[in-house]
Amino acid sequence: MQQGCGDAGGLARGCSLVGLGFESHLDRSVTDWRPVLGASPPPPALRPELPGFIWLFLIVPLFCLFAVNFDHFQILRAIGKGSFGKVCIVQKRDTEKMYAMKYMNKQQCIERDEVRNVFRELEILQEIEHVFLVNLWYSFQDEEDMFMVVDLLLGGDLRYHLQQNVQFTEEAVKLYICEMSLALDYLQTQNIVHRDVKPDNILLDEKGHAHLTDFNVATIIKDGERATALAGTKPYMAPEIFRSYMNGGGGYAFEVDWWSLGVTAFEILRGWRPYEIHSGNSVESLIQLFSTVSVQYCPAWSKDLVSLMRKLLTVNPEHRYSSISHVRAAPCMSDVDWDSACEKKVEPAFVPNKGRLHCDPTFELEEMILESRPLHKKKKRLAKNRSRDNSKDSQSVSAARERTHGSPRGRRLLYRNVRSEKAVGERSGGPRKGTRRRRAA
Repeated sequence: MQQGCGDAGGLARGCSLVGLGFESHLDRSVTDWRPVLGASPPPPALRPELPGFIWLFLIVPLFCLFAVNFDHFQILRAIGKGSFGKVCIVQKRDTEKMYAMKYMNKQQCIERDEVRNVFRELEILQEIEHVFLVNLWYSFQDEEDMFMVVDLLLGGDLRYHLQQNVQFTEEAVKLYICEMSLALDYLQTQNIVHRDVKPDNILLDEKGHAHLTDFNVATIIKDGERATALAGTKPYMAPEIFRSYMNGGGGYAFEVDWWSLGVTAFEILRGWRPYEIHSGNSVESLIQLFSTVSVQYCPAWSKDLVSLMRKLLTVNPEHRYSSISHVRAAPCMSDVDWDSACEKKVEPAFVPNKGRLHCDPTFELEEMILESRPLHKKKKRLAKNRSRDNSKDSQSVSAARERTHGSPRGRRLLYRNVRSEKAVGERSGGPRKGTRRRRAA
């Protein structure tokens, strides 16, 4: 998989999540061949203008022959969970390559009305690829779950390291700002607003480089469009998101991700966020907060770093740093070799310990002990369910026959069928009445 600093190459690395009846929750045309059989789209160069029925009955089945599914992976251990699903480490059986696999229960997604978010995330991930993103490799589903197989990053997320009381230096935070700026700049060229930049969604690889993940609430805006939904995590959401929600103003755009980056950088360096905001705070109180409370910066921080933080945390989006050119021009970042950073040649100041797995060990215990439908028993469980369903179908057919043949009308039909069979046998040269008696005589 090509990974360039500004290259988009994630065209078709796995099969679609749609199919198996799940696509009924979307408004999609039947001529869109991707939702029908769960096949991967071919690269654009291999997509001639063909009628929809040819795609449906010829091209798609060919791609389905090579579709990746759950049986192609070995489950190793659980490493995380969230409101939408769980994450585990897997190994592809044929290549023995390791991945992270995110899986979500389909029924829960339907009950929570999150189907569209899941499909939007998949649509975005299939079209993007960047060195500082967590990239998608495969996607598929079965009767129970939807799966996304992505890059495996063993360095843990920044939230975990904050909880472990890691003291990040200014140099470490500067590199995170640099790498996340490159990621956000790439997303902006793809018309994508992430809307959930926070320490929980920034993963480190084994060498300490940062990667942005989780596009569940991301959105696409084009041609000067503005987003208006109240989406994200409240402590990291920009003020204009709340104002747009309350006042129905002009909406918001890419600037909100740079605000979130400023909040994240502040928290990583300071240990707490610039504003005391919790999920239970009302929108009205947050709008009041941003207009009355000023951020208190640490006196020990360098003046250039404080200046960059102020620009990222400017309440007015028109005056906020909201592009990579702004960040590159900041005095704080003057000593950063951006070309080397783009190629991961800048050595991070913080490198995760390679001798341990940087995640909460209770995830694995919960999966093994408390989970009612553990992933490692899925194959046996689905086989049992299918066998039970087939048995029910057989019993239903038998019961239907019994009801038909057991009724007076059913007995008359059966009698007529027997008489018809005898008549056909006689016309075809079968034994006639009295033949056996004459022979016996």
